[in-house]
Amino acid sequence: MAVLKIPDANITIDNFKEIQSFLESRGIWHDRWKAEKVLAPTSTQDEVLAAYAKDLKPFMERGGYQTADVINVHSETPNLDMIRNKFLAEHTHTEDEIRFFVDGEGIFWFHIGEEVFSVTCRAGDLLSVPANTTHWFDLGPTPFVKAIRVFIDQSGWVPNYTGSGVDKKYNPAY
Repeated sequence: MAVLKIPDANITIDNFKEIQSFLESRGIWHDRWKAEKVLAPTSTQDEVLAAYAKDLKPFMERGGYQTADVINVHSETPNLDMIRNKFLAEHTHTEDEIRFFVDGEGIFWFHIGEEVFSVTCRAGDLLSVPANTTHWFDLGPTPFVKAIRVFIDQSGWVPNYTGSGVDKKYNPAY
């Protein structure tokens, strides 16, 4: 279940409906899907996509999504620091960034206007970050996340880094 934090106001919200309402008022879509498939830590992208194809395929067809991949990061992932730094830098995308968390967790940070807040997503959370929304992603202190990413553009995850430095104020040193 997701947890929303507004650090500058010292607010934490763990109620699904309240989180959903907060995010929706900022254009961010959040839902819950069942993430009940038993997958090995070493499951391949094809195995993960096949396990969730029944729900994923109609969702992709309705939204016009063309491709999907899987991010599978854990403490033994090669080049972990490089991957972490790529996600930790504040950026935007030219299309919606959609993630369905099937295992583990990760923290999406948002910088909308003057407001900065985070959403910790866990297995079952489905989050859609609208195109051009300033955000970054934190793998957390013990990196473990397995999430399906869907895209309209075949090129997949393409960040446009802002260089604002806002992320540096909120990113913890692990």
